[in-house]
Amino acid sequence: MRARKKKWAPAELANNPLIIRSDASQIDDSQGGNLQINSTPLSLRAHFGNHAPIHVEIGCGKGRFITEMARRNPDINYLAIEREPAILAAAARRGWLLSQESPLSLAFLLLDVTELAGKIEPGEISRLYLNFSDPWPGKKKWAKRRLTHENFLRIYESLMIPEVHFKTDNRSLFEFSIESLSMAGWRMQNISLDLHANMSEDNIVTEYEEKFSKFGPIYRLEAFPHRI
Repeated sequence: MRARKKKWAPAELANNPLIIRSDASQIDDSQGGNLQINSTPLSLRAHFGNHAPIHVEIGCGKGRFITEMARRNPDINYLAIEREPAILAAAARRGWLLSQESPLSLAFLLLDVTELAGKIEPGEISRLYLNFSDPWPGKKKWAKRRLTHENFLRIYESLMIPEVHFKTDNRSLFEFSIESLSMAGWRMQNISLDLHANMSEDNIVTEYEEKFSKFGPIYRLEAFPHRI
């Protein structure tokens, strides 16, 4: 998703209390003002300050899914990771407004998924959501950018994430994902080729899902790495 520039976004990113600000680098005055890399991973457990499960969504859109999950499940911590600043600002604003009505265990983090392994403490994420990720169609070389490519599966394994819930409206991406997960030895369950044909009340419809489900089926599955 490409977001239009929003004049209010920089202020939202700077001031919204739900946004985690963890700089990847810092100035070390002892080294004459040289830039030093901070390689310490972020502890989500320390941020939330409790021992409840932590569920993470990569690519949060306008934030409907993650905020509704947090509203329905107050005993779970939720984190939305997004690489586009304007998108994150809009989602975090939504989360903050809803948190004024009732407290939410919710946070947002500006981060590219390719940097995930080095920025998050392993063993803290108990569930990962991939909702309508970019299918990267067309050129074969773009397959490596799909969030269910073997390279990303290895990242999830390195973080010891025990389960991934995946939804898409793109059949080619879904077929690719099943093949990729199978080749990596992951176990799959609750595979749906038409989620809305018999939709559970537990399914939270994202903004994208609401818009595009009228054009075709929604595919979904749950996957579990063999090493965990």
